[in-house]
Amino acid sequence: MAEDLVFYTNPMSRGRIVRWMLEEVGHPYRTEVLEFGTAMKSPDYLAFNPMGKVPTIIHNGTVVTEAAAICAYLADAFPETGLAPPPGDLRRGPYYRWMFFAAGPVEAAISNKALGFEVPDERRGMVGYGGMNDVVNALEYAVTQSEYIAGDHFGAADVYVGSQIGWGMMFGTLEKRPAFEAYWQRISSRPAAVRAREIDDALAAARKQPSS
Repeated sequence: MAEDLVFYTNPMSRGRIVRWMLEEVGHPYRTEVLEFGTAMKSPDYLAFNPMGKVPTIIHNGTVVTEAAAICAYLADAFPETGLAPPPGDLRRGPYYRWMFFAAGPVEAAISNKALGFEVPDERRGMVGYGGMNDVVNALEYAVTQSEYIAGDHFGAADVYVGSQIGWGMMFGTLEKRPAFEAYWQRISSRPAAVRAREIDDALAAARKQPSS
């Protein structure tokens, strides 16, 4: 039932990552599109997401925020999808390792680069990601060890890591190394990824239409 899984998002946000994950899961869900600065900051929404940002999901009364956490949660909540290695499987190590590497060092490094901030060489020890080149080299390593992040099977970590790579190359905050382009091509053509893009692109386009 769609009412047991509600998705709060905006088509011009990181909610696009979770949309892709939801389409991979295939469980019915209801979408609530929120406006920046208004609905996202309303008392009702702040009551379960004090950050006043998207994405957020509520699944059977459980609130989950942060895109990486939502991807990991959904994979475990719907184990029949095979989107996460099962508990005890050794692939769970690289699965968590690279998903949260993307949520931490990659997200921070790419955001700082987009804002024009670079960590001085003498201060690299103070930040979790060191330097941008360190992050990019490690990310390249992650996508070249196997077909997918956790081996030969696509999973939730690919949704999250892949989204960071796809967006980074699109917006010029991540260099287009051949390994990144090959990896992105492998995963971005998945039916769920295409459906998710089409849904959010349509929502974004509709928001740009003048009201009658």
